[in-house]
Amino acid sequence: MSTTGVLVRDVDLPTADALRGGGTLALLTLDNGADHTRPTTLSPETVAELEQVLLAQRERASRGQIAALAVTGKPYVFAAGADLKRVTEVTSRDQALALGRGGHAAYRLLRELGVPTFAFVNGVALGGGLELALACDYRTVAGSVRALGLPETSLGLVPGWGGATLLPRLIGVEAALDVILTRAAATKPLSAHEADLLGVVDVMLDPADFLARSVAWAASVVRGDTVVARRAPEPEDSFRAVVDAARTRLDAVVGTSRPAPHRALALVEQTRDLGLDEAYALEDEALADLVMTHEMRASVYAFGLVTGAKRPVGAPPAELARPVRRVGVVGAGLMAAQIALLVARRLKVPVVMRDLDSERCAAGLAHVRAEVDKAVHRGRLTTARAARVLGSITATTNLADLAGCDLVIEAVTERLDLKKHVFAELEPIVGPDAVLATNTSALSVTAMAADLDHPERVVGLHFFNPVAAMPLVEVIRAERTDEPALATAYAVTKALGKNAVGSADRPGFIVNRLLVLLLGRIVGAVERGTPVEVADRACDVLGLPMPPFQLFDLVGPAVGLHVLTSLREELGEAFPRSPGLERIVADGVPVVGPPPAPGLPRRPLPDVQAAFDAARDPATPQQPLDEAGVLDDVLVALTTEIGRMLDEGVVTTPSQIDTAMILGAGWPFHLGGITPYLDRTGYSERVLGRRLLPDGVASLPE
Repeated sequence: MSTTGVLVRDVDLPTADALRGGGTLALLTLDNGADHTRPTTLSPETVAELEQVLLAQRERASRGQIAALAVTGKPYVFAAGADLKRVTEVTSRDQALALGRGGHAAYRLLRELGVPTFAFVNGVALGGGLELALACDYRTVAGSVRALGLPETSLGLVPGWGGATLLPRLIGVEAALDVILTRAAATKPLSAHEADLLGVVDVMLDPADFLARSVAWAASVVRGDTVVARRAPEPEDSFRAVVDAARTRLDAVVGTSRPAPHRALALVEQTRDLGLDEAYALEDEALADLVMTHEMRASVYAFGLVTGAKRPVGAPPAELARPVRRVGVVGAGLMAAQIALLVARRLKVPVVMRDLDSERCAAGLAHVRAEVDKAVHRGRLTTARAARVLGSITATTNLADLAGCDLVIEAVTERLDLKKHVFAELEPIVGPDAVLATNTSALSVTAMAADLDHPERVVGLHFFNPVAAMPLVEVIRAERTDEPALATAYAVTKALGKNAVGSADRPGFIVNRLLVLLLGRIVGAVERGTPVEVADRACDVLGLPMPPFQLFDLVGPAVGLHVLTSLREELGEAFPRSPGLERIVADGVPVVGPPPAPGLPRRPLPDVQAAFDAARDPATPQQPLDEAGVLDDVLVALTTEIGRMLDEGVVTTPSQIDTAMILGAGWPFHLGGITPYLDRTGYSERVLGRRLLPDGVASLPE
């Protein structure tokens, strides 16, 4: 195989010998020589080699030596897109322009070969990988494939190797924008089945003998026995309506926070009626512009953090972890039931929930049963597997039933005295090697363990709600947590399919410390006279997942107030007191109204402003801010707090903070988490006197 990854071999098509090309299919395989854990990516060298290979095959086709050509990948991978590391090494717009033109030059040959071309999509096909498939005349896909998509807009780019032009023509503009914008933002690629239903591929085949079936299907197309119908162009008015609706949504959700989604939409709109030369030229220009943005560099940095999160910083050697064959969960409320279900599904061990009375136990089991029923209905669990999961979860009021558990996770109400009581009761019951974990979101794990005979086996496992969906678990090392307990926490987190970020035992840990600080500064601005609607919109320019008052409503005003108050007591006046928020909680004031349209932000109701006004002390000096002033206050506070966290050793590197904010708070890729944004906007140097990341990390070269 060649060093850059394109292997060529001839395959006999099951056709008559009289067929043009003698019944020969030239099969190109993209393979980087590594196993499936290192997916094939498309470097400039690979793309250049592909171009040379296709030029040679075009010459063969012109001489009648091949009847068709197909492209496939190594096991489990078709192609995972462009080599993003190489993209971030680009230092000039001319180099960026060459990247786009190089991809188009190679891919165009698949439409100019003179014989039918096929993509046999046997595995992951993302970004430039899917665009390679789109450049072919026909596409097959293995039914086992779970990741086909165009994620470029989530990485600060656009589908610039034909995707913005070809996909809308293939499946229609509405479905194409769902793939290019909505699914990209949600990190939700298409499965083979979904791609088949949409028409992204022409046929889905059994993965067991996928290549043989694909060759046979290609032969039927070459013979003319199979005719693939293509979608007719959609009417101008319906096309325009979809584009206008998408633009309205982007204006509301993305705004000016990042350029890539708007640029992608513009490409889809502009290339509709153009020839490929003109359309691809527009893609080249858009790609070149976006490669030279901070948002793209930050997005690739964030992508690297997320893909590398399975190897957490500071985790002890995995061999120190203790075996976990039975798990106890103290509590049967919503969080406890979610944790119990996740453990039963992923660890496949018996799980015992314990609560104070049979009614709470029954409610916890009912929640588990309802979630399992949903998973069966959606096809995510078979009925047999569902029965095994349900059979492995029990509930009890007897604490002694937790004896024999190797790991016990407490998930009771967020009160330190209550959690200390739980551990005091548990310690004499469980075995000497059992690990005791707390699901606290902000309380001191050290304080919880302080009165135990063996505080070294206590560790924090902070799950985020909803447990099944949120990918992060903060692993908290208390002052006396030993290596085996910590290693067990990391091993369990990995086995649960979650990403771990380690934190020292400091108030709020990582995510809540920063997220509650942001919310606290917002309500603090309102307390000082800033109108609620102004404060709520101040962070829109960052492109956060939702506005602050919508987030307050999601977590629950009472919970938000409790954490804000506790962090203020621990960390000081940067976390302000809010009489208005206290009034909202006390009076049960509704916080936000319904979205103006599905997926759009929910904004504060007038009742919220009234609550703040009614609770405000007339003697309090009023210093209202505009949106820019509120944003500046928030960013100064966040920068200051991150500096404190690093000084306190909450984490050892800023990248751990970025990873935690991305995975635990949905902090956008285009910000790189948070620290790259603070660096490039000058807040790090202004507030701390230093950059948080090395020069050139997650930003354009100087």
